[in-house]
Amino acid sequence: MMRIGLGGGCHWCTEGVVQALRGVTQVDQGFLQSDPPWDAWAEGVIATFDPAVLPLDTLIEVHLRTHSGGGTYSPNGRYRSAVYVNEPDQRAIATAVIARVAAERGETARTLVLPLRDFTPSEERYRDYYRTDPNRPFCRRYIDPKLDLLRAHFAGNVRPE
Repeated sequence: MMRIGLGGGCHWCTEGVVQALRGVTQVDQGFLQSDPPWDAWAEGVIATFDPAVLPLDTLIEVHLRTHSGGGTYSPNGRYRSAVYVNEPDQRAIATAVIARVAAERGETARTLVLPLRDFTPSEERYRDYYRTDPNRPFCRRYIDPKLDLLRAHFAGNVRPE
């Protein structure tokens, strides 16, 4: 099993997307921290997954294609687009995928690759946000379109409904 942190946009959205993927065994939603100057807490998830089922490069590509990694919107830095790594191999893979996706889009790569230094979970009432009530207006408006994209472009990596 492998663990990696993913930050970008709201952690409710990131959690819902990552939970939908085959090979993911656990998703911890909360706030991630790295080294200065990226040490302010940012929303994100820690994904635990089987890289034999879900390759790391695929997980990172899904992450990049389901949030606005090319933008700069980040109120108080809490919506930082980042991949938080634990191992040197993860850094190389993340950097390569970020560069490839940015080039395909004709954009400058803005998603950061940062060491994961700390994690604190969200309040329990916010965890499993999509799974506990997918009919919430937020879920319908923001998470469902991401799950539709996943089913359309990464169908082989999505858990059966």
